[in-house]
Amino acid sequence: MYHAIVRRVARRTFDRVAARDYGAVLAACSPDIHHRFGGDHALGGERHSREALGRWFERLGRLTPTLALRVTDVWVKGLPHDTVAVIRWEATQEPLDGVPYLNRGVHVVRMRWGKAVEIDANENSQLVADYLDRLAAHGVAEAAAPPITA
Repeated sequence: MYHAIVRRVARRTFDRVAARDYGAVLAACSPDIHHRFGGDHALGGERHSREALGRWFERLGRLTPTLALRVTDVWVKGLPHDTVAVIRWEATQEPLDGVPYLNRGVHVVRMRWGKAVEIDANENSQLVADYLDRLAAHGVAEAAAPPITA
């Protein structure tokens, strides 16, 4: 039963990210959340606080205004004091230059007592970097900004 609940929460969390309901997502994170997103670009790097993750989500929303996420699979193991969820997903985005964007990836999320303590996002970081480069070429300065780290 517990694993079924975590699977539902994981799917709902991805829906909330796509809906830009970042407050609800952040409320489910520990204050010292560790978030990793691969690549050396505006969305890459590591964050070590809920506040920094909130700034990252706000940037994600500005850079991907039509982001759609579809969870394809969720696997859960562990007990409430130490749970790992693996979420496989697809992301689409209609960029400013009209070139369709599709990326697939996996998030590995460690939870303790209902709060996410680690989020490790694994996707094709070269696709993300290329997308951001195209945005920057179209005048979106934040697409070329340094990663949010802290």
